[in-house]
Parts: sequence; C-alpha cells; structure tokens
Amino acid sequence: MTGLTLSSSSAAALRADAVVVGVAKGPKGPRLAPGAESVDDAFGGKLAAVLDTLGATGAEGEAVKVPAPSGVKAALVLAVGLGEAPEDDVYDAEALRRAAGVAARTLSGVKKAAFALPVGTAEQVEAVGTGAVLGAYTFTAFRTERSDSGRKPLGEAALVGAKARDKAVKAALERALTVAEEMNRARDLINTPSNELTPSLFAAQVQAAAKQYGLKVEVLDEKALAKGGYGGLIGVGRGSATPPRLVRVAYTHSKTARTLAFVGKGITYDSGGISLKPAGHNETMKCDMSGAAAVFAAVVAAARLGLQVNVTGWLALAENMPGGDATRPGDVLRMYGGRTVEVLNTDAEGRLVLADAITRASEESPDAIVDVATLTGAMVLALGTERFGIMANDDDFRAEVHATALAEGEDSWPMPLPQQLRKSFDSSVADIANMGVRMGGGLIAGLFLREFVGEGITWAHLDIAGPAFYEGTPYGYTPKGGTGSAVRTLVALARRTAEGELFAR
Repeated sequence: MTGLTLSSSSAAALRADAVVVGVAKGPKGPRLAPGAESVDDAFGGKLAAVLDTLGATGAEGEAVKVPAPSGVKAALVLAVGLGEAPEDDVYDAEALRRAAGVAARTLSGVKKAAFALPVGTAEQVEAVGTGAVLGAYTFTAFRTERSDSGRKPLGEAALVGAKARDKAVKAALERALTVAEEMNRARDLINTPSNELTPSLFAAQVQAAAKQYGLKVEVLDEKALAKGGYGGLIGVGRGSATPPRLVRVAYTHSKTARTLAFVGKGITYDSGGISLKPAGHNETMKCDMSGAAAVFAAVVAAARLGLQVNVTGWLALAENMPGGDATRPGDVLRMYGGRTVEVLNTDAEGRLVLADAITRASEESPDAIVDVATLTGAMVLALGTERFGIMANDDDFRAEVHATALAEGEDSWPMPLPQQLRKSFDSSVADIANMGVRMGGGLIAGLFLREFVGEGITWAHLDIAGPAFYEGTPYGYTPKGGTGSAVRTLVALARRTAEGELFAR
C-alpha cells in the first residue's frame, strides 16, 4: 500500500528514487508548473527546453522521463502533463489528481518518489495525495508468483513544497490517504470474482472492518429476511445457491444528531435471472455490487476521519441467478413494508433489493437517504461511461449532490423524474410493476425507488452504471476494472453535513 508523507526538503535535495514535476501546455511550448523550481535550477533553468526537445507538450496524461543531473539526489525526473496552463498558474484539483495518478502508475516498482507538483494550498495537497494513492492501485489478489510479472506499486509518495506543519495541510493529507485507501477497498471488492464474494462473504468483510474501526453492524440472513418480510431481497436471491443478506453498518458520533443513510445495491453477480442477459453481457457482472462497495467504503472513511455526523450504510446483497426456485416474470413479490410488486423483468432486480433497504432505512428517519447503484444500462446510453446520473425528490438537494460530486472530481449530471412516466409501471395485479416504458429506463428506475422513500425524507439516487467499472486502458488515476465511483461524493456529503453545510440543526 502506497504511503503519503509531507517533506520540508526541496525537490532536488530530497533523497528519493525519482522526482515528479508538472508541465503544462503553454503558448510557446511546455511550461513548468510551480514546484519544479529547484529541479529546474539543477538543469540550469533549461528543463522546459529539454522536455520540448524530447517531444513533451504538457498534454494531460503525458509522462516523460529524464535522467536527473547533478544537484538532484533522485536518479530520475518524471515530467507529467497537466493540460492547458492556466494564466494565473493555479491548477485545479482534478488536473492535479490525474497528473499524480499518471505519475504513480508510471513509477510502479519505485520505492520512494518526491512529488514536486503544485501544492500551495490544502486543497492541492489533498488532490495530489489522493491521485498518487489511487494511481498506484493494483489488484493482484488472484495472481500467483508464477503468473505475476508486474512490479510492486509505488512505495511512498513524498509531497514537497507544502507547509508541512500547517494543520489544514496535515488534515488534507489525512483525508487524501483515508479516502483513497477506502476507494481502493471498494475497488478490491468490485474486482473480486463472484465465487469469492458471495453475499455472506461480503457481509463477513463488513463485520471484520466493523470490529477494526468500532462500527456497529447487523447482518440479516435469509431466515431473518423471510421472517421480516423482505420480499425484494428474498425474491431476487431465490434462484441462487448463495442466499441474500441485508447488512446495516453504522458509524455514530456522540456530539451530533445529524444522520445520513447510504443505501447500496449489492448484486454480487447478475445473470439477469430468468430474464437471462444476452451473450457478451455477463463477463463483468461481478461489478453489480459497486454501489454496496461504495457505501461500505464511505462509512469506514467517515469513521476513520472522525466526522461529526452519524452515517448508516445499508448493503442489499444478493446473487441473481436462474435456478429452479428463481423468481419468474409475472410473479408478485411482497416487499418489506407490505407493498406488492409485479416482476415483469427479473433483470430489473437492483431496484427490488434497494426498495427493501430504502424502506428499512426510512424507518430510522435520517436527514437524508442517498442510494448508489449500477442500476440501468439506459443511464450508460444517456451519459456515457465517465459520469453518473443524479435523481432526487428535492431539486435543491439534487443540486447540492451534483455540486459536491463535481468538487470531488466525480463527473455527474442531474437527471429529472418526470411524473408523466409514473403511470407506465402501473400493474393490473399488484400495487406497481418493476418495469415501465422502455424509453427513459433510467428515469423509470428512479421513479420506482422514489415510491419506497419514507414520507418527508430527503432522498437522492446515484446511478453509477457507467463509471463503476472501466474496461479500457488506465488513465489518470482510473485503473482498469473497479473504480470506486461515488465514494468521494458520499464522504464529502458526510463531511459537509458534519460541518453544518447540509441539514444544519
């Protein structure tokens, strides 16, 4: 696991294996970013010219290695692109996160690197630290020594140029390390094969973390779910040999009554059930528990940071399989709370398990409920693979969630809940159906979930189907596989609530 430290040494003087500097696209060629001054001095003020000769432009994602001259204790200088140079030389947080991620990934196998990127503010320190730890991420749990030819992740990222003794800077570094490590926890869970992460095994991991961080945890097994009337979870899990679980994991702070409930879809494998997915759509369905992974990680992060807010996570865990006892299209499920749902498509299972969990979470009357789910392919078609959709029963809260996500570098977009679509999932045999009209399917799913939110409770729904699992070539701090999408947004919502920016009492 990559460590984060602050150093008061100059970039050139720090004993490290490599030193990272930032370079941007200037009007007349590559332009060095703040932080590179001592390294540039060692090059006689010609580092930018050297990089230009080597073909560097400063474009985002670029990484150029240069042997270090005398005067720099590291053997290697790595210049990473920051994109277009701002006129005021103030680089935004996301550009720094991505550049630090590129650097950390490029420096795999290196024990220690000095990061001489712009870190003049606490926000920039947090951005560089977060990007470095996320960029260094690798998933090797199922590789043997014989098959694993890869190098170890970067051992330590030492941030130079920041005010190392400043309390705000120290707190920013702690947030960076904590949130990035919890995002990596979520990534590990998402990348774990379904045979190694059944609902019961997922619940066991939550129990282990709860013991480590002083969290309160409750696990409802299949008998407790049946007794309690959790028809959504039971119905979805019926076709699998591995029964469902509902996990409640809670962090509480003694000095506040403010409470957030996070609800995560945790389908540990989704075959589609009887409404079987077509060929080519099954191979990555281990990722259908990404919402639950994000919720779990966010609760642990809130505890590790000691945020003055109560955060309860609800993980709706099930495996959706077409076994002999599987729910059939046309069956009617009696959900937790008594409402009945006609199942028209068993591959619209996420909304069924979430409905049970949202109803249960509503009974505790939190200030807000935020659910997170890889819910619909329709949202991927609408927004692509790099941003998630946000729906809510309160326009102001939707705007707050959107602004929070963008501030954390998580691309999102506010989506409507058109009331005229509600009638499309009326049922002739039950209270409602789990499917409506095809067009606007992501909005239909949001409207369905809204039906189960307790009266008077503020609620938002994050459909992370696009960004939760990335199948392309790694970029910035984003790896191939599980990404940890929505963790930063959830933690930031908890922090803003703790600081009185949301739901002040």
